[in-house]
Amino acid sequence: MSYGSVLVIDVGTSSVRSSAVSGDGTISCVHQISVLPTTPEPGVVEIDPHGIRSAVLTTSAATLAEHGPVDAVGITNQRATTVVWDVTTGEAIGPAIGWQDLRTVINCLLLQAEGLRLAPNASATKLQWLLDTYDPERRNVENLRFGTIDTWVAWVLSEGALHVTDATNAGVTGLLDLSSETWDHQVLEILKVPDTMLPAIVDSSGILGAATLLDGAPKIAGIAGDQQSSLIGQGCTRPGLAKITFGTGGMLDMVTGQTPPPSAQRSDAGTFPIIAWRRGGTTTWGLEAIMLSAGSCVEWLRDDLGILESAGASAEVAARCSTADGVVFVPALLGLGTPSWDFGARGLLLGLTRGSGRAEITRAVLEGVAQRGRDLVDAAEIDGGTTLDVIRIDGGMSANPIFVEALANAVGRPVEISPVLEATTLGAGYLAGMAVGLWADEEEVGQAWAPRATIEPSATTADRALARERFIEARSRAERTIPDLSGISF
Repeated sequence: MSYGSVLVIDVGTSSVRSSAVSGDGTISCVHQISVLPTTPEPGVVEIDPHGIRSAVLTTSAATLAEHGPVDAVGITNQRATTVVWDVTTGEAIGPAIGWQDLRTVINCLLLQAEGLRLAPNASATKLQWLLDTYDPERRNVENLRFGTIDTWVAWVLSEGALHVTDATNAGVTGLLDLSSETWDHQVLEILKVPDTMLPAIVDSSGILGAATLLDGAPKIAGIAGDQQSSLIGQGCTRPGLAKITFGTGGMLDMVTGQTPPPSAQRSDAGTFPIIAWRRGGTTTWGLEAIMLSAGSCVEWLRDDLGILESAGASAEVAARCSTADGVVFVPALLGLGTPSWDFGARGLLLGLTRGSGRAEITRAVLEGVAQRGRDLVDAAEIDGGTTLDVIRIDGGMSANPIFVEALANAVGRPVEISPVLEATTLGAGYLAGMAVGLWADEEEVGQAWAPRATIEPSATTADRALARERFIEARSRAERTIPDLSGISF
């Protein structure tokens, strides 16, 4: 292992962060600028691509000025957020459409009649919407380019020399034919999207070209979506290893190996196939399970119920009682993802008594999110055909000891906590670093994993089974609260 360094640019849902990752895995010289999405109306989520560009250039320049020269640049990003820009002006033709945006739900349902199953959170119908809105006659498409955020950042940094996306980001656009790992021309034709707009699909780890807009023009050598970066950042580099990121929502990603999935569609157990990474032209596959509400449930306690002064206070408040005293919470504030994908499900609090107070309700919320974590693990084990011996976690909720203990008890196995709160930066650093020799390969990256702590289950088998039984019963009662929404499937 060499002790060089990599500049990592991490474009998240609410901010842009640039950092230096050294060959020993140390993260330093962190500079961050908030770039918040806007919601002009319900279901609409927009981001200013020029604001992202400015924040990328400002934070990366600050990191390089503080740290000095680097060997490579890694990019990691919120996935599926969609940008279209004009190469003659370098300006976006409209807002970036955020991954959470639901404006194309009706389009997705109409496309099902044509045999095309696309989810509104994927890029495909967002791209269609941008073209239909800003160039409905497709008169200027020869000058237009499409990209997810990684594509936009690489294009900006290379001053237009690179129009690329890596396989992990391409895989969640809804435009990729997973069997051939190339753009699906049938989908493009139905959406009236010319293939000239699409970026080249490249490896997640490999030298792509110079970031000429940065001091020293370091090589862009690693790109991956945020969840795949987190997967690698937590040392999950071989089949059967998995992590869960507990942020606003929750994402479980598991490595399955180099055998392609039989289908790109969601499984009966509620997981999706993903490209975990691609290196040297070889694709490593994975699967993903999703909970729609995780940290947002703690925010609900803070912002809407007003029973917490801060999200961080949830651990201290929950610790005031040893149990939730029969209170059960189902975190379905936005519906249920894996396993049932019931968009009409709604959150539920059961078992309230006159004695139920702040502590019991807060603990019930943390335990409910932990039980949803168990849902993700169960689904991943079914579809992955393996048993997960340990669960690795990162994200804001990983700093909450009451929640982590509840998770270990819910899944009945050890939970390893990431040494960094968000492992995306570290994963992107590993990908870029492998391309320039800072790490030899995925095996060396996996060996670098050193959890901050390992939490063992403390509940008895009987108590764990009872808690699970109560939660499953409550979850079933939360389902189909709004039947019309429950009938929608993507």
